[in-house]
Amino acid sequence: MKYFTLIITLFFINSNQKTDKLIGRYNYLIEDENVYTQKDKITFNDSVFVFDNKYLPKGKISYGNVILLDNFINTDLIISITKDQIKNDTILFNMHDKQSSSANYLDQVVGKGKLIKIK
Repeated sequence: MKYFTLIITLFFINSNQKTDKLIGRYNYLIEDENVYTQKDKITFNDSVFVFDNKYLPKGKISYGNVILLDNFINTDLIISITKDQIKNDTILFNMHDKQSSSANYLDQVVGKGKLIKIK
């Protein structure tokens, strides 16, 4: 009986845990002069993402205090998302240029956008 109780308890613990990873399908929108334009759709799966446009390569996701999306459409471009954003259906992000003249390219924002979850 105690094994049965242990199994039920572990099941509820696993089903109630929240994930801190990007998973699912999103519309990818870029802000240009306060107007958002949809560019493509992105599918996130744990540590990689792919665009619906099959000619674009897979990208990598790095998790930390700030989530970074690397190997984007332009390889010099990197996307940063604050960790608290991934719980929302609309995720705001900043774009950074790796070839920036500043010491830390993540300090300089070259563009903004948002990801809207497709349900």
